[in-house]
Amino acid sequence: MKDETIIDLYFKRNENAIVESDIKYGAYCRTVADNILHSREDTEECVNDTWLRAWNSMPPTRPNVLKLFFARITRNISFDRYKRDHAKKRGGGELDVALSELEECIAAHSDVEDEIEALELEASINRFLGTVSVNERNIFIRRYFYVEKASDIAERYGMREGGVFVILSRTRAKLKKHLTDEGYFI
Repeated sequence: MKDETIIDLYFKRNENAIVESDIKYGAYCRTVADNILHSREDTEECVNDTWLRAWNSMPPTRPNVLKLFFARITRNISFDRYKRDHAKKRGGGELDVALSELEECIAAHSDVEDEIEALELEASINRFLGTVSVNERNIFIRRYFYVEKASDIAERYGMREGGVFVILSRTRAKLKKHLTDEGYFI
């Protein structure tokens, strides 16, 4: 089913919207959640929560790219679940590692609710990603959006794991310079 038809089902409040979303994007959303949570049960709950949040968001929201709309919802729900489950113990999970790698580029926020600043930062990072090579951008997004392991990224792109780490390090350095040039305090 086409994305526009699925979106129309949401706007008509037709429950088949959820069924069709799961058929078309369920596996994709499960991959996004599992890369963060590494738990089948938690992944399933997050994907189910994705459909509920999408149901509550449409209308009024009409996504431009449905796949990315679902990915963002799934990712946010999964991060929230991860933070809740790991609040007392900070493990050595892939999410902690990926986030710690980005700490050198992005200053910590004392007020996470500041959506305007977050949107401006997101726009700045998107502008930055438009300036790097497709390969750098793909590796960066796979690591920091999808939270894939460096070994999986290396396998996907036919590289050595060390090569992935070098690209990520250089890209983070470029991002840090870009954000500093745009007036962000690092």
